[in-house]
Amino acid sequence: LWSDIPNNRILRWSASAGMSVWREQVEFTNGHVLDNEGNLLHCSHGLRAIVRTPQVQGIVRADTIDEVVVREFNGRRLNSPNDVVVQGNGCIWFTDPPYGILSDREGYKAPRELPANHVFCYDPADGALHAASDFVQEPNGLAFSPDERLLYVSDTSAALSADGTGNHHIVVFDVNGHSLENPRVFADISPGLPDGFRVDHCGWIYTSSGDSVQIFHPDGTLLGKILVPEKVGNLTFGGVRGDTLFITASTSLYSIVLNTHGVVRP
Repeated sequence: LWSDIPNNRILRWSASAGMSVWREQVEFTNGHVLDNEGNLLHCSHGLRAIVRTPQVQGIVRADTIDEVVVREFNGRRLNSPNDVVVQGNGCIWFTDPPYGILSDREGYKAPRELPANHVFCYDPADGALHAASDFVQEPNGLAFSPDERLLYVSDTSAALSADGTGNHHIVVFDVNGHSLENPRVFADISPGLPDGFRVDHCGWIYTSSGDSVQIFHPDGTLLGKILVPEKVGNLTFGGVRGDTLFITASTSLYSIVLNTHGVVRP
């Protein structure tokens, strides 16, 4: 599944049926992830919330009614949740930049209620939402290292900059409970921006950019690129063995089989 945000729909691809529309009129959802119980979580620009499609007998169906997981922080509406990951302990981490409230193209234009753009951590054990960090100017994609001691977060603040300023890098944090500490720039991404990205089981980072999927060693060294004929927006590991990298680009879905696989969560 992946989002077609301007057209307000979620698309689906399978080896047997190819591409189809999974849902329409989806409140401009952006990122998705399965939680540890097999429910599907969505970042909703339109609702300014994290919502959940519950699984029924192990299957997530398009006609299942969604539930709102979290939509406010300290009594104020979230900006527009963008991307989401789930920790092994069940905590839900997501980024909250303003992209979905800036215009009616990818959400509903509205004033912001929070003074900053946060990375949030929602703990379903007690229902508390924690502001993990507001260090990243405009947080976008995020992913854990295999041992979950590190969280990588992309900063795409250059996307809305009229004069070429703003950031196009990935920041890495140490994870401490519900907080993020010791931020440092992991890698600058050029051309383009580091929107969505993933980490494989070795800890290598595969990030979107303007011309390719760029691959980085955990020490920040650029190892190589998978060239793509369109601007890359997001990517994920999938397939039967988890070794197929699916890549969403400007108008197309691409895939490539690699000699590695994504992180398998407990």
